[in-house]
Formats: sequence, structure tokens, C-alpha cells
Amino acid sequence: MIQVENLVKHYGSFVALKGISFEVPSGQVLGFLGPNGAGKSTTMKILTGYLYPSSGHVKVDGIDVQEDPLSVRKKVGYLPETNPLYMDMRVDDYLRFVGSIRGLRGKALSQGIQRVVEVCGLARVYRKEIRELSKGYRQRVGLAQAMIHDPEILVLDEPTSGLDPNQIVEIRELIRNLGTDRTVLLSTHYLQEVEATCDRILIIAQGKIVADGTARSLTSTLPPGPLTVEIKGPKDKVETQLKELFPPETGVQVQFLGEDPPGEVCFRVGTSPESDEHVREAIFDLVSRNGWKLLEMHRPPATLEQVFRKLTLDPIEEPLVAKELSMGGSHV
Repeated sequence: MIQVENLVKHYGSFVALKGISFEVPSGQVLGFLGPNGAGKSTTMKILTGYLYPSSGHVKVDGIDVQEDPLSVRKKVGYLPETNPLYMDMRVDDYLRFVGSIRGLRGKALSQGIQRVVEVCGLARVYRKEIRELSKGYRQRVGLAQAMIHDPEILVLDEPTSGLDPNQIVEIRELIRNLGTDRTVLLSTHYLQEVEATCDRILIIAQGKIVADGTARSLTSTLPPGPLTVEIKGPKDKVETQLKELFPPETGVQVQFLGEDPPGEVCFRVGTSPESDEHVREAIFDLVSRNGWKLLEMHRPPATLEQVFRKLTLDPIEEPLVAKELSMGGSHV
């Protein structure tokens, strides 16, 4: 269990964190999402004992990070945004070095190295110098050093930054697997990252937490998108009859999106939720009367990107806590 209470951090006159509070239960994968400069990395550094807050407290399993940072670090593995690697060392030598710093000796050290090499997929590069590795493999080595002492908690700050798409998928899959038996805090500004890997999402903006929930529950706080309809029928006739069905005075806005493939007309309907049922029935009747085929009619749900932009471009005073949120550690 991680407990963060009224965390404040000043850098001179600049306030990076403005009294944030949250808890992370054991076994949960938490995504810490926010734009650059929102306070994500500052929070991660305070959680891991590498930076002291100006005020507030962080406890890990009841241990105050400020009062006993060494005990907390034994429970936490940390991959900072800047991967702490020595380029002239071989992977095996580096892991042995980090393990010894973590207090591992003899059999415990050998077993720890063997475990992280297997979990992080480093067998192919085990004897190579780190400078020879791709960015993806360097991130794997960074994850391995964070896990060498088998910590209960992993704190990962921007773990896929700078990776190519294939490497990102590989690291995300690795993080998902790691989250099955330990607590993971993942700091990122990539929306797909948290949707793909996290049970729960905190959104931070301008040093404040502005949202807390699952991806599904957060997106449900915004209305769905406009009605999207796809009809198989003659373009000119479909277009003409839709304009007749919904003249300007009805307040229904029809936007044609084109034919894809030819003969299948797609359009977007702008209408209020109150008149949604009436509009759907009218379109269905029109299609039925003309013998056309109704291929699709739905309202796409709001996206996490829309939630993120709404909250970070114009942060709200009170944090959005989605009703569906569960503090448990099951994956969504």
C-alpha cells in the first residue's frame, strides 16, 4: 500500500505539486498521466525517496519515506526517466553491480540476475556491452536493474519514451506481465500507454490531481460523439432524401463523409441526446422505404484523449473521481 497525503513541492517560487493525495493498494497497476511539466516525475522522485517534499507525507507499507528512506527503497524498484546505465559495462556485469549495491550476495545475487534476465528477455544480449544495445533492450536492462532485488513496488517514469512502435509494444507487454504479482506505478504522457497497461488512471495537471478512475469510467463522464450512419444506396438519392428528412429548422445537422467503398454512403448526424431516438427511427424508416441497407448506426463513446484534453487544458478545481473506480487490483 502506498499512501500520499497533501504532497507539496516548491522549486524556489515555482510550485510543482499543490497538495496532491492518493492511495495505491497492493497489486494495482496505476497510470500517472499528465502533460510535460505537470509534476509526474517530481512525484515519482518523492515516492522513491530521491527527492524530499516541501510538505506532506508518503508512506509505503506504513513506513514514512522521509523518516526511513532506506527501508522504503528496499521495497521499491525505480526506473527513472533517464535510464541509469553505464554504457561501457556488459549487461551481466551491470546487473551484478546493481545487485551488489542492493545488498545481494552469493546465491541470492546469482538467482536475482537469472530471474530478471529471464523476465526481461535479456538472454540474447547478456554478454554484450550496453552501448551495443538498441534503445528497447536498454529499457529492458533498466527494468531489470529496478527488479533485481525483487521489490514489491515498481515505479516506472516514462518507460517507453524514445522507443519505436515495436519496442513500445514489447515494453508494454512486459509491464503488463510485471503487474500480475506486484504494484506498479507508471508515469507517462502517452494515452495509449495507460489504456493498454493500467487498472486505474490518475490525471495530473499544473501540480494537481484532476481525475481518478479507470479508462472506461473516465470516458463515461463525457457525452458520446455524434451519431454515425452508413447506408448502402445511391449517393445522390440518399443525400437528397436526408436533406428533405432533416431540413434546417429541425436543428439536425447532417454532414456527409463520402463513399467508402463506392455505393456505401457514410454521414454524421449532429443532434441532441433528447432527439436521438426520433432521429434513429426516422433514418431507419427512410432506409426501409427505399430498400437500402443500413450498415451501421452508432454513437462512438468519448475517448481518453478527449477527457485528457478537457482536464489538462482547463483544469477543474475539484478532481473528477469516476463512480466506477475500484481500489482493488484487478485488471480492466
